[in-house]
Parts: sequence; structure tokens; C-alpha cells
Amino acid sequence: MELRTAASPRDVKHYTTERLREEFLIQGLFTADEIKLVYSHIDRIITGAATPVSKALVLTTGDELRAEYFLQRREMGVINIGGAGIVTIDGKKYDVAFKEGMYIGMGAKDISFESKDGSNPAKFYINSAPAHKTYPTVLIKPNGTPEDDVVIVKDENKVELGSLEDANHRVICKYILPGQVESCQLVMGMTKLEPGSVWNTMPCHTHDRRMEVYLYFEMPEDAFVMHYMGEPDETRHIVMRNEEAVISPSWSIHSGCGSRAYTFIWGMVGENQDFDDMDGVAMKDLM
Repeated sequence: MELRTAASPRDVKHYTTERLREEFLIQGLFTADEIKLVYSHIDRIITGAATPVSKALVLTTGDELRAEYFLQRREMGVINIGGAGIVTIDGKKYDVAFKEGMYIGMGAKDISFESKDGSNPAKFYINSAPAHKTYPTVLIKPNGTPEDDVVIVKDENKVELGSLEDANHRVICKYILPGQVESCQLVMGMTKLEPGSVWNTMPCHTHDRRMEVYLYFEMPEDAFVMHYMGEPDETRHIVMRNEEAVISPSWSIHSGCGSRAYTFIWGMVGENQDFDDMDGVAMKDLM
């Protein structure tokens, strides 16, 4: 497990491009037959991925957690961005298809990930946060029929925003949030930009009550996203490629503009789970 420390905005304004990428960019998440994890001191979020190809991958705790098992004091959100897969939790198997997700509650001990077809492996993207209470483990589907342990994303949690004229026509699909899938602090979802649109989260915002991590994907090899971060009057950018993630501290804006349309997963951790709790930044105030 890789460890990342917190960073002060006073220091970040002096970072070189290389240092900025070292501190906030997460690369190489989806490595065949490995579970890759990055532990950030910023709200103690763990960002990672499991990519089973030829074998099932078992989630184990590390010395960094000082825990008997990974979710002894934590909760977890998972979204599959690859082929069909299986998540096994304490002996119970869940079929998790492309763009389906899971919330796994505190106390789950034995967790493993596998692919149904190694030639088209599952790619399980992971966000994990400290927890104080056990909420039910559920499979989350964007569409379908509710079943036991299966939650279907509500229509009101599929939000269409923006316009082609502003190059930000997008659909937000909220997976983990109060009123749909309960958690201690983790909020998680996915935003897909429509063809011809390239901007996300613009006008931008900050939120002092929580941090955020973005995973950008569904981009061809030669495409990229300029991810903008920093204080509103001290902005910086990180060039991001397909299936790379970026850590956004609470004091930082988090917005992006791509060379073409893309999709991204957002995960938020902090004391406030209200999706609309944002401190908006006027376009004229960006520098």
C-alpha cells in the first residue's frame, strides 16, 4: 500500500509539475492480477483497484491500517469498469457487471475479486473510508429490478446537466449517498460526458467539509484530460490519461477539460454527505 501525506495550499503553489504529479496523481491502478492501493492522509481515504485476470485476488490488510482485517474499521465502495466479475464477501458471491457497483459495510472480513473471463477482465475501482457503524452490504445497479441485497439507482439520482453549447452536457449517476445506499461518510458516483462535451464541474467549486478523488476513464490512448486543481486564485493543472485517478484536497477546485468526451468516477469522504454542499467559485474569480 502506497502512502501519501497531506499537503498545504501554501506549499502546493510552489510545486513543480513533477512534484504536483507525485503528490496527487495516481497511476498504474489497473495492473493484471494485483490489488493496488494508495492510502492518503487527506481524510484517510484509500483509493485503489483490483484487476483479477488469471486468479482471484484476496483483499488483505496492511501494516498501515493496524487492523485485523481491511474493513475492521472501514467501509468500501466498488465500481467495475471492466468485464463481468465476481466479488465474494464472507462466502457470498455477487455478480458485478460493467458499471455496476457495491457498497461493503464495516465488519466484512473475507473479500475477494475475480473475473468471469480472463480475456476480458473485471476492473474493480475502490474507494474506502473510516467508518463508525455497519451499514448493509449491497450490489448497486444503474438499471434493473430491485432484489434482496440489490439497489437500483433511483431516477432522481440520474441527473442530466449542462449543454453542448457550454461543452459540458453530462449525466451524473449517484451510486452511494443518503436515501439510496447508506454509508458512514463515503459518497460515490459516476459522470459521463456526452459526445462533443469536454468540461466537467465548471463552474467549479470547493467544499471544506470533504475531499474528493476522481478516476478518469473511457478515453482512447491518445486522449487526455487537463485536470485543474489548487486554490481558485492559484490554479494548477495535471495532464491525465485513461484510467488514472487524482486526489483533490478540500481546499482545491477539481475540474477538467478533455481532448474529447470521457467518463469519471467521483468519490467523496468527509463530515458532510450532502451532495449539493459546495462553495461555488465564480468564473471571473478563477486565476
